Amino acid sequence: MKFKAIILDEKAFFRAITRISHEIIEKNKGVESIVLVGIVSRGVPIANLIAEKINELENENVKVTSLNISLYRDDLTEIGDVPLVKSNEINFDITGKNIILVDDVIFTGRTVRAAMDAIIDVGRPKTIQLAVLVDRGHRELPIRADYVGKNVPTSRKEIIKVRVKGIDSLNEVSIYSV
Repeated sequence: MKFKAIILDEKAFFRAITRISHEIIEKNKGVESIVLVGIVSRGVPIANLIAEKINELENENVKVTSLNISLYRDDLTEIGDVPLVKSNEINFDITGKNIILVDDVIFTGRTVRAAMDAIIDVGRPKTIQLAVLVDRGHRELPIRADYVGKNVPTSRKEIIKVRVKGIDSLNEVSIYSV
């Protein structure tokens, strides 16, 4: 892997979080029935950052939980022989809620499809929306993000690497060639 460029430095990373937070508030006319669901792993700290920003802007706490979609993926045989089974933290009724799935990057759309399957298994939300830090294109399924921090047209020979404090040592998005 060869480093190409930093797409979002720390300041741009937080500007994207702020923009996504404002858009979520505006589209949902407040935050009353919102639940942020971070897709494991980097979607979880990004969801927490969005919740912190929403709290700062609206002075209201938004519920945040995590979702592990390992068993819902349609490419398990490509990932490994035995998937890791981890429990989800959605242990409350999501019926009638506006669920906002949060992930770091949207690429083919398969992770989001798996996350929607997992959500529907838990309950029947009013809506499922999608917030991503980076949209890199190359969709294989008809899925689009409602909230995007940055659109980055890529080739299939490029990799987007998101680093988030809590998992990594800094907040940054970079692009690499393979």
